[in-house]
Amino acid sequence: MFYVRLHGWKQVYGIHLLTLKWIISAHCLRRVAATIEANEGERVTQPRKTFWRRNRWLLWVGTGVLAALAALAVTLGVLARRVEPYLHARIIATLEARFHARVELDSFHLGLRVGQHGEWGVWAQGRGLRIWPPEQVASAGLAVAAPPGAPLIRLDEFNFHAPLRYRRGMPIHIPQVRLTGLDVRLPRRSDLQHPAPNPATPGTAVQAGAAEPALGAPLMAFHIDQVVCTAAHLQVATSKLPLDFAISYIQVTGFDQSGVVHFTADLTNPRPRGQIHATGSLGPWQVADPGETPVAGDYRFDHADLATFKGVAGILASTGRYQGTLRQIAVEGETETPDFRLSPFGTVLPLHTRFKARVDGTTGDTWLDAVDATLGSSHFTAKGQIVRVLVGDDQGRPRGKGHEIALAVNVDRGRIEDFLRLTSHSGIPLLTGDLQLETHLHIAPGPMPVHQRIELQGQFALDKVAFTSESVQHRIQELSLRGQGRPGELKSTTQVAVQSQMEGRFNLAGGVLTLPDLAYTVPGAVIALKGTYTLDGGELNFVGVARTQATVSQMVGGWKGILLKPADRFFRKDGAGASIPIHISGTRQSPDFGVDLNRLKTTSPERPDAPGPQPTPAR
Repeated sequence: MFYVRLHGWKQVYGIHLLTLKWIISAHCLRRVAATIEANEGERVTQPRKTFWRRNRWLLWVGTGVLAALAALAVTLGVLARRVEPYLHARIIATLEARFHARVELDSFHLGLRVGQHGEWGVWAQGRGLRIWPPEQVASAGLAVAAPPGAPLIRLDEFNFHAPLRYRRGMPIHIPQVRLTGLDVRLPRRSDLQHPAPNPATPGTAVQAGAAEPALGAPLMAFHIDQVVCTAAHLQVATSKLPLDFAISYIQVTGFDQSGVVHFTADLTNPRPRGQIHATGSLGPWQVADPGETPVAGDYRFDHADLATFKGVAGILASTGRYQGTLRQIAVEGETETPDFRLSPFGTVLPLHTRFKARVDGTTGDTWLDAVDATLGSSHFTAKGQIVRVLVGDDQGRPRGKGHEIALAVNVDRGRIEDFLRLTSHSGIPLLTGDLQLETHLHIAPGPMPVHQRIELQGQFALDKVAFTSESVQHRIQELSLRGQGRPGELKSTTQVAVQSQMEGRFNLAGGVLTLPDLAYTVPGAVIALKGTYTLDGGELNFVGVARTQATVSQMVGGWKGILLKPADRFFRKDGAGASIPIHISGTRQSPDFGVDLNRLKTTSPERPDAPGPQPTPAR
């Protein structure tokens, strides 16, 4: 009985226990569901926290880093300001020791800035740098007097950027120093105050490159890769007017103990005006006389307008090498002028030259030691000088008047038409032929066109001469055939090539060519002439004598010649068949040949038994 009751109680208890678990589970599920609904409601009603609120430690770390950087920048800025006076004084002391001269620097500042390559570093800037010509220097130190006159070097501004990297014992690396507004004025040698003799060693002087006065051990050293300058100006004082060069760009590299630097420069040449690209080396700098500083390198001269010189025109290009000092430079190179011309006429001819020259910077004069040139098809050589002429104005102040040119010219393989074309408006020369010529050329300065200022004096020889005018050449052919006693061939339609020669002395001045003893030879005749030819208008004014192999009757021929036989003895002279006074007048385009009857009246008959010499060219 007890077992049954107990077993029944367990069943009842188990049922109640299972029911209780169900009740507890359902209650827990309702609580969980209510919690989830409450959380969802909070998520809907409340916004989500930001990244920085959920990660506030990052904000504090970043703020600390920025504060540290700001503090570092302020510290470096304060240090830079404190270093400025030291560097300012150091720059002045170094330049004074290097140039043995007074140096002034208006301002110098340092600051922190990001460089061109995004790297933080120190940015330095200076303004108003002036260096005067060298003053008295003694071995014990540097004596600098008050600045006399204009500075030797004037610089408007310089700046550079140095990265924040420093190794103990190593120089601070400066990739580039930029200069703006550089003005260099080299005085004449006579205007320089040379260094005083060393008291310890009488009779000696401090030379360029001598030991510099001690400045004390520097706190830091610098290494500069390059210096770049824009808007520079170089003036070289001379005994006449100064030489001025506008330098648009210059880059200098190779700074070392030797004092020799390498450069690349673009500058504008004043006369003839054009662009020069030069590369080379400069230095070491000569303290006692900066004009004696060595210089050497290569150059390229482009787009040089010869119209800068009055009377000539064309665009010249030149390449070559130079070596010497800033005052006297030896130049060797080539020029090419494809459109060379005399501006009053306009006929263009190509001109190519190879030359060796010396430029004297103390006077601005150029000495042409050797010029090998080709004008058109003509080859010639020359040497001489180009001198600048100085005159005064109404107030007596010096001013330039131009260049005086004096050359000795030798044309060994020339063509006369090349030179005559230059003085022709139409480009058609008076005659053609092979030319050999020796002359002295002089072109004085002045406002007149070059063909009126040029002066020539010399002698020439022409071979295979032919006139470009058909009428003139026909008259020459007629003269040759009649002079040989062959007048019957004049009616032939076959053109006969007449080989003629011409030689004599000449003088060109004021645009007028004077020929005092011109000898013109064709087969059968020799013509001796003297007279003038005007370059501007082409006017001819010549008189002379034509001596022929044939007599007058033979030159006329036919029945007229038979009638003229008695007159032969009146024209026969000096062994020639006939000696006839002639004149040539008119212009180059329309010449007029004729017999001078007035001079013919003075001719006396020659005795048949008095033979004379054969006709020869006049000398």
